[in-house]
Amino acid sequence: MPEQLVRVVVADDQQVVREGLVALLGLIDGVEVVGAAGNGVQAIELVAEGNVDVVLMDLRMPVLDGVKATARITAEYPKVAVLVLTTYADDESIALALRAGARGYLTKDAGRVEIGAALHATAAGQSTFDPEVSRKLIAGLNPTPAPRTDGLTARESEVLKLIAQGLSNPEIAQRLFIGETTVKTHINNTFAKIGARHRAEAVRYAYRHGLAD
Repeated sequence: MPEQLVRVVVADDQQVVREGLVALLGLIDGVEVVGAAGNGVQAIELVAEGNVDVVLMDLRMPVLDGVKATARITAEYPKVAVLVLTTYADDESIALALRAGARGYLTKDAGRVEIGAALHATAAGQSTFDPEVSRKLIAGLNPTPAPRTDGLTARESEVLKLIAQGLSNPEIAQRLFIGETTVKTHINNTFAKIGARHRAEAVRYAYRHGLAD
C-alpha cells in the first residue's frame, strides 16, 4: 500500500541548499514539494496558501527566523507540522525550536532516507529527532522524577513508555498485541491527561516523570 502523499514547503535562506533540498525531496516516494522559501515570512505565506502538510524549516534565516516562523505556523495553522532541518544542534537551538512547536528536529547530516521517514512520521503526528538531538534532550532532563498526578492507567503508562523509546503506532501495537486503533485511543487519552500536544511533549513528560528507560 503506497504511503500517503506529504506536501512539503522547504524553508532555507541559502539558495544552493534550498534548491538541493527540493531536488532531493523530489526523489523520495510519497513526498511532493509545493513551495520553497528563503525566509520565515515567505514560508508563512506559502503555508497560508493551503495544501501544505509539513514545513521543512531552517532556523537561521533573515527577515523572520525559523523559530519565530515555527511559532507563527503552529499557532495559526495547527494542522501544519514543522520539521526543523538545520546545521545547529546546540541546546538553546533545540529548546527554542521545540518550545515554538516544532514536531521534529534533524541536522543537515541527515540523508535522504532519514529525511523522508521523518517527513512521513511528522505528517502523521509523530515526532522525529536525530540521535544527537535525542541524547541532548535526555541529558538535559531532571534525573529526579517529578511527582505525578496524571491519572494514567497501567496500559497508558506502558504506551507512553514505548513512545519515549521511539516506537511508532504499528510497532506499539505489535509489542502489546493490540490493534492500531486501540493504540491511537490510548495515545489520545494519554495526551489529554498529560497535556501533550504531540509526541515530543509526551517524550519529555515521560523522562521528566520517570516513565522511560
